[in-house]
Amino acid sequence: MKLSRAILFWVLVIAALLFVEVAEITHLFTLPVQSAVGNLLSFVFALVFTTILALIGAIFIGIYISHRFLTPSGFTPFEEEMLRMRADVARMREDVESLKASARPATDERKEGSP
Repeated sequence: MKLSRAILFWVLVIAALLFVEVAEITHLFTLPVQSAVGNLLSFVFALVFTTILALIGAIFIGIYISHRFLTPSGFTPFEEEMLRMRADVARMREDVESLKASARPATDERKEGSP
């Protein structure tokens, strides 16, 4: 199974975030969280920035979900062709059965008439 670049990118991002979290827990290194919380301007900026990104992401997810719900999901052209072929095969099978049924009495009459 081949991984696409997008999946590989997100796996790497998640792995990096997990590494940072484990490093914070084990005190391998510490991020300056106290300075961000202590400075009111940087805290407000981070909060507004995160909120804007969350809203944009929610809008795009909403657009995607509504598009999936409102788009008619009919058969693909390949599936339509397969259904037509199935109907043709069923019709041909009925024709062959009717030909067999009409041919049986003629062969039965020949058998009865022969010595």
